[in-house]
Amino acid sequence: MISIEDCIAMSGLDEAEILALAEHEHIPEVVAAALGTYLLHRKKGPQKIRQMIEDDIREAMARGDKAHAKDLLAVLRHFMKEHKDELSGKTSA
Repeated sequence: MISIEDCIAMSGLDEAEILALAEHEHIPEVVAAALGTYLLHRKKGPQKIRQMIEDDIREAMARGDKAHAKDLLAVLRHFMKEHKDELSGKTSA
């Protein structure tokens, strides 16, 4: 049986990024892992992931959850660092 850890490992995203997608879309982690994989391989998909994490940050700030917003900001920074080529439209070899 494939575990959630396996799904996350195959997604191209880390667990925190998957959790941010799950939060944004109100979906289970395993579905968020599949969505993340799909988006990473679509034109403008990485930009959509970035936007989703940014939306989560704004929502956390709007409800006064500064600690969660700070955690999500770290997720966003990591995502942008790890996927800078995809975000800029370059493909990695």
